[in-house]
Amino acid sequence: MGVFFVSIAALFTAYQNYLLRRSTDSGGSTKAYLTLQFFSAFFLMILLNPVRTNNYSFNPSICFLGLFAGIILGIMLLSLGLAFHKGPVGLTIATLNSSTIMPAIVMATLFGAAFGHTYTLYHGIGSLFVLSGLFWAGRGLSGMSSFKQWFSFIGLAFIFHVIFLVIMQWRVLLITAPDLSPFYRLMTINEAKSEWFMPMIYLGAFLFQFIVYAISEKRFPTSIETGYGLIGGIANGCSTFFLIQATQYASKIENGMIFPIFSVLIIVFCNLWGSYLYKEKPNWRATQLCMFGLIIGTVDWNSVVKALGY
Repeated sequence: MGVFFVSIAALFTAYQNYLLRRSTDSGGSTKAYLTLQFFSAFFLMILLNPVRTNNYSFNPSICFLGLFAGIILGIMLLSLGLAFHKGPVGLTIATLNSSTIMPAIVMATLFGAAFGHTYTLYHGIGSLFVLSGLFWAGRGLSGMSSFKQWFSFIGLAFIFHVIFLVIMQWRVLLITAPDLSPFYRLMTINEAKSEWFMPMIYLGAFLFQFIVYAISEKRFPTSIETGYGLIGGIANGCSTFFLIQATQYASKIENGMIFPIFSVLIIVFCNLWGSYLYKEKPNWRATQLCMFGLIIGTVDWNSVVKALGY
């Protein structure tokens, strides 16, 4: 059941990325699209979190953490949207998703095995496969006229995606590790459990994008931007909801593979719409090498082995 839900989540994310590309191709801007996307996603997150669970407990600590994470998310998606128009879709998504290997290094460095974060040989091998796949897929791009711009934008997206994922994992520790050092514990367990965390993320992302959009463009969004942006926000919220459902309904074997499967499916789906709708020619072998590295480097192999009874 977990794989089913994560597949739906990946479809919604790929659709959201397509809407971003479609909106800008229709004359809209990345900034306008993301502003409207985060606006609609904020209200959807209220419905899917505090309203659905009937838990309206609110505190300033989770509010500030969510807003900060939202700003990071806003910068990441703005950079991603700009990268879409400077380079190939498949390589852009593969590069972004390769960042999912990095939080393991950061969390292992900060917290270590005592809190369940270790950096294993699998992480190292997976990282090598991912880097090899990206290098292979990127061969020849240096001659592309917009290569430097694309590289700058996807580099920013990569860095801020890592920061965002580390914040999400840190919040889990705030809930599950009561003996966490006071240096890292900025709030109580009950405060960290607040259902307002996800809505605050999207509110922070919306406020960031709104300020950027208002300063840089000084105009009202067009009807096309509004339509794509609002639908994109619903797609984003649905993706988050089904991803959470996947973690809740995953079997013991699926549990250690949910996020790698999510990353791999997004790459596949985005490559498909990029090649079918935009006639791009992704390097499927290089992409497969990246996906193989993601699986090797991000699957919780200990959980999988235990679930198999070994």
